Amino acid sequence: MKIAIIGTGLIGANLAKKWVAAGHSIRISNDFDPSALDNLASETGAQAVPVADAVKDVEVIVTTIPLHAIPSLPDGLFDAVPDDVILVDTSNYFPGRDQTIPAIEEGMVESQWVEQQIGRPVIKAFNNQLAYTQAHEGKPAGTAGRIAMSVYGDDKTAKTKVVGLINDLGFDGIDAGPLAQSWRQQPGTPAYCTELTAPELEAALGRAVKSRSPKLRDLSLKHLEAFGDGFLASLGKGEYTLGYTSKDIVEMYRRLESQDI
Repeated sequence: MKIAIIGTGLIGANLAKKWVAAGHSIRISNDFDPSALDNLASETGAQAVPVADAVKDVEVIVTTIPLHAIPSLPDGLFDAVPDDVILVDTSNYFPGRDQTIPAIEEGMVESQWVEQQIGRPVIKAFNNQLAYTQAHEGKPAGTAGRIAMSVYGDDKTAKTKVVGLINDLGFDGIDAGPLAQSWRQQPGTPAYCTELTAPELEAALGRAVKSRSPKLRDLSLKHLEAFGDGFLASLGKGEYTLGYTSKDIVEMYRRLESQDI
């Protein structure tokens, strides 16, 4: 498939590397950090282009930039993009990073807010695994214990294609329902960064409680800060310090569900 990735952070870089390796044609764009763009293009074989060119003549567009940066995308960026092109949102809402977004604070689902900003439907995917998990924990289809990722959206055909792209990353993909329910895989829910198999993930999505998830999201950040000085900042760059590994983070998130708040 011809895929554009807008953003070259940890998630964008992982997707570019794995999809190029799987035989897809990948364009990457990051108008905010051209040096990171050139480095990733050199490393992966993806084509580095300006954001306005990234969205031309592709089948899938993945926006993998911080939520607060969505409104800063160029005006009219998607106006000429055909309706059958799939747009995937990977964002997560962290008020301390993204600034407070009143509509989300009042209960709007994150990806529905993204739809509102860009003016077209989106599919929600690739937001609920650690970057390390995405990069290193993929397994061939049929492997026992294969980790799963969920997909939310209102277009079943589009979701089926995204499930196929998840398989190319080395994970089982499941169609979890309409976009209005995508809060079930946002930070603070049992499905967030907990490395679950498909049956386990479906059960975790069903246990999510919308009113608890923002409080548990904020509590998880306090737990990450408690790992030690500088740990959270390093984690944001994909680095594990102070003797901890990704499995320590996964276990923290798995215990989060049982926390009193």
